[in-house]
Amino acid sequence: MKFIVSSSSLLKQLTSISGVLNTSSNLPILSYYLFDVSDKKLTVSGSDLESTMITQIELDKADDDMKVCVPAKLLLDMLKTFADQPLTFTIDAKAFGIEIGSDNGKYKLAGVNGDEFPRLPELESSTKLKIESGTLFNAINKTVFATGNDELRPVMSGVYFGLEKDGITFVATDAHKLVKYHRSDCKSSKSANFIMPKKPLNLLKSLLVNLNTTVDVEYNETNASFVFEQYTLVSRLIDGKYPNYEAVIPKENPNEMTIARDPLFK
Repeated sequence: MKFIVSSSSLLKQLTSISGVLNTSSNLPILSYYLFDVSDKKLTVSGSDLESTMITQIELDKADDDMKVCVPAKLLLDMLKTFADQPLTFTIDAKAFGIEIGSDNGKYKLAGVNGDEFPRLPELESSTKLKIESGTLFNAINKTVFATGNDELRPVMSGVYFGLEKDGITFVATDAHKLVKYHRSDCKSSKSANFIMPKKPLNLLKSLLVNLNTTVDVEYNETNASFVFEQYTLVSRLIDGKYPNYEAVIPKENPNEMTIARDPLFK
């Protein structure tokens, strides 16, 4: 099969999801991208088993549907050497060999059967809500820095999402500092809570920084997904009970200080 794609578009989208890759894993397949060609669209997935990031690219031309795993680092290094130009990918359906035709010549990579790539979990009995991208970016930006790194207390290595009918609360703590960030302009149809790991939140943050869109959030007891524009992120949630953060926030503290933001920042 063959498909044609812009080298600059492909590099941009592959780079945007490359942070999810785990190059030190014992599973070699996790150092590959999954290329899934269907209906003249290329869907690219990267995964570390805990989180999966997906992006879509419109193709200039595709003559068939197919899945193949492509070595991520080799492909990224190759694309960085190209000026903007159309690239022709030719895939051997039996041996999964990949030939890339460019203005500079032809390049060959050894691919892997796409069926070996980890499958996305299905979110059964899930709940959905919508959050503005700016709201979610601010929530992550103001909390994720306060998460901990203690492997003995994994619940503190993520951000707590408390979903209520009157708003959403985001909490992070490492047992030394605590941040609570509440938004009343986004609400859930029913009360629930979950703990998102730090790594996928930082990946989300990097993608949301300059966007003005709506994020579709779906979650159940084990996984959560975030869908916006051409991106999808699916992450396994941290299992455990989050500490009672309200107990350490003073309720009747008579001591208050007001200071301008800029002098304090300096």
